Amino acid sequence: MEDTELKVGGFTFKGWYIAAALPILSAVSGTIYYGYDVVNRFYDVEENIQIVLDVESRVQTIEQAIQDNDVRGLSEKLATLNTNMQTILAQQAQLLDLRSKVEKSETITNSIGNKLETYDAEINDIWKAMDELYNNPLK
Repeated sequence: MEDTELKVGGFTFKGWYIAAALPILSAVSGTIYYGYDVVNRFYDVEENIQIVLDVESRVQTIEQAIQDNDVRGLSEKLATLNTNMQTILAQQAQLLDLRSKVEKSETITNSIGNKLETYDAEINDIWKAMDELYNNPLK
């Protein structure tokens, strides 16, 4: 493998260069995919939270209208509405918990981005060192 060479566009790559670069490139692409997936999930959860918040305000408005009109015979429906509102509030609590988890995931994603920049800089430094090694006239 050390004697294997690949010539591409005027550059000569040794077999072990390629063998060393493949895991790094694979890790970087996996990290990018994971970050993209996390961001998409965050946007989906954020949209769902807004829907739940809109439903809660509508339920409160309906409840207030029933109380203001002093409607008799609707106590059963109001109890059902109250139960539904309690369910919605419980779901909202779950969504807010999910939102905090998404925010934590976003923090992780941001740190992954910083690590990717570091890896990119290190890879560039390695390539510069390799270029200097092979262009060294003292060889």
